[in-house]
Parts: sequence; structure tokens; C-alpha cells
Amino acid sequence: MEAARLVKGGQAVPVMAKILGVPSQTLGNWVRLSNQGQLKGAGDKPVSPEQMELARIRAENARLRMERDILGKATAYFAKGSL
Repeated sequence: MEAARLVKGGQAVPVMAKILGVPSQTLGNWVRLSNQGQLKGAGDKPVSPEQMELARIRAENARLRMERDILGKATAYFAKGSL
């Protein structure tokens, strides 16, 4: 799963879990299963490349939304201070 790959690549489990909207423990379990080569999709089917890509896109979408919200709040804060 893409989330497990991102964590193994250096992303923090709590941060990725928040972005994906899953509990940190669940993501930790996914990483552990991925390390053991036992990560399966729903219904004990292996995770397909399409499912991995969809998970990656959803995570990126959530990250971009969070960045947009932060920038919007920062813009409003600085605009209020310049009046």
C-alpha cells in the first residue's frame, strides 16, 4: 500500500494517519504487514497497483487540501494585520 511505502520512505506515521483519516495503529499495522510481505487488500486480495495509486492520490489530495487551508488562514491573518 502506498501509505506504508511513504512511511518507510521517512514520513511520520501519525502525520500520514491524520492525512489519510485512519488511526495511527492501523497505519502501523499496515507498515508491519508490508515489511513482512503480507499486506493484503479488502477480502484478502493482494493490493493492486491501481489501488495503491488511488491511495497515493487520495493522500496527496488530503495533503494539498491541508496546505490550501493553512495558506488561506495565513492570508487572512496577514491581510487583517495590514488594514
